[in-house]
Amino acid sequence: PINKKRIIHSVPGGTWKDWPKELIAACHMKSSGKGYASVYGRMSWDKPSPTITTLCYGFGNGRFGHPEQHRAISLREAALLQTFPMDYIFVEDKDKFVIRSIGKMIGNAVPVELGKAIGQSIKNHLE
Repeated sequence: PINKKRIIHSVPGGTWKDWPKELIAACHMKSSGKGYASVYGRMSWDKPSPTITTLCYGFGNGRFGHPEQHRAISLREAALLQTFPMDYIFVEDKDKFVIRSIGKMIGNAVPVELGKAIGQSIKNHLE
């Protein structure tokens, strides 16, 4: 379908502005002529990731396109960018895994290693 073509035409570090005109949807453009540049963005291996948000698993929700594969990053990849350990388990309601809820947990989190560094700094200051 057309969205698959859009993903394929999204270059690393690029956005929908790199697409052929026939793939650009009217909803991507504001009436002022300015566009929403961050939608359908693709990450680059050699640049920092964008801010990880609660909708980071959707290709059209920001710059969350995988650098090489024609897809959005996975929730696990987003969690790794937020420095969650690889074996961290996101669970809601004991056995119920809900993509949107897990996306919120990841997107609303302070990166684990950043929190650890801040906590250590506070501890050192208080000693």
